[in-house]
Amino acid sequence: MPGSLALARRTLRVIRRSVAVVVSCCAVLGIVRLSVPATAGPEGDPPGVERQLTFLRSALDGGAGDESQQIFPEGHFFLHALYGLSRAEAGMRLPEGEARAVSLREARWALARLEDEAGRAPFSPDLVPAYGVFYQGWTNWLRGTVLALQPAGARDPAEVRRFDAGSAALGAAFDASSTPFLASYPGQAWPVDSAVAVASLRLHDTLRPPRFAGTAQRWLGAVRDRLDPRTRLIPHRVDPVTGDPLEVARGTSQSMIQRFLVDIDPEFAREQYLRFRDLYVVSPLGLGPTVREYPRGMDGPADVDSGPLPLGVSFSATVVTLGAAQVEGDAPLAGALANYSELAGLPVGTPWTKRYAFGLLPVGDAFLVWSKTARPWVATVPEPPAATVSGWWRAPWVMVLVLVGAAPWVPTGVRRWRRARGRVDTVVPAAEAVPLSTGR
Repeated sequence: MPGSLALARRTLRVIRRSVAVVVSCCAVLGIVRLSVPATAGPEGDPPGVERQLTFLRSALDGGAGDESQQIFPEGHFFLHALYGLSRAEAGMRLPEGEARAVSLREARWALARLEDEAGRAPFSPDLVPAYGVFYQGWTNWLRGTVLALQPAGARDPAEVRRFDAGSAALGAAFDASSTPFLASYPGQAWPVDSAVAVASLRLHDTLRPPRFAGTAQRWLGAVRDRLDPRTRLIPHRVDPVTGDPLEVARGTSQSMIQRFLVDIDPEFAREQYLRFRDLYVVSPLGLGPTVREYPRGMDGPADVDSGPLPLGVSFSATVVTLGAAQVEGDAPLAGALANYSELAGLPVGTPWTKRYAFGLLPVGDAFLVWSKTARPWVATVPEPPAATVSGWWRAPWVMVLVLVGAAPWVPTGVRRWRRARGRVDTVVPAAEAVPLSTGR
């Protein structure tokens, strides 16, 4: 019996020490993830992106598009669109040759999935343009990036014709509309979708003979007349007939709008970005930069796009703002958001793949890789705005992680200290009881 009790005690000590080692290693890993650069700007090669894309392609082949469709109405479409766009964004950083050819092949594969029956299924063919501005805007944007990956003199004629036709349909719809915000679904209009579509027209005029400058300028003028009165930003949702705001500007749509505005009009984009950053980028409890779903001083309900809103923060808006900051040249904010995602996103990596949140929600991985590869397609990277984030944002997190890493060792340290005190208490009185020799 005494032997069994001793064995149990030794086993318990081994378990406690193993847990302590694991917790401390996780804390050290968290500090490393906060400190090592996780993005490389609009021109550099972001670390881990190729492994993320490999995971996403595997997930799509395994039916992740259909699974995402069950979560929100554009799940299948968005997952394929973001995968294709990320492939194109990453491919533009590569020299022409075999590596870029892989990006082109994958972007084409994704585009084909948008243009097939499953890609169009959630959208109405009766809208103007057909299937609505959400479908046509994102599809046309991907078409343009596919062409941009090809040398100007060697572009596929059929792809050129489809891009021209898609751009013409969008241009005609905007020119004929009394509102700058076209419908995405019957009776429903979200300005972010029209921003993507107009950006695709600006990309068209970069790759093909220009023809939509007037359309873009009229659109900008109409947008300025319909800004959200509370924030002076482009609103989240509008009346589909008049284009008047129905809902305050929100982080989930603003983070995406800021990604595309720079390619429509850099000056207006900078104005909007600075207002967005001032009103929505916060540091709750002093724990790093995040993005609110509603502007400072206002709260509202969560939805499928925003996800849960702890302390008013939208994790999806936070991820997408990384890309918006990057195209605006705001490297401090983009870098901080990238490091924050490396900590909070719980990435799991192998030599071949990398996934976040254990790969349970691939559309989240798609938004993150799309944000890491963000670059302007029409404009040049603007001059950096005044920084609002310093490297000290990491300090509270580092202190928390240090405490977490040290906590499992505290009981062991206390026990050792008590044993050491006990030995001192028993040794010192005994020593005092021995009389000193007097030599007599």
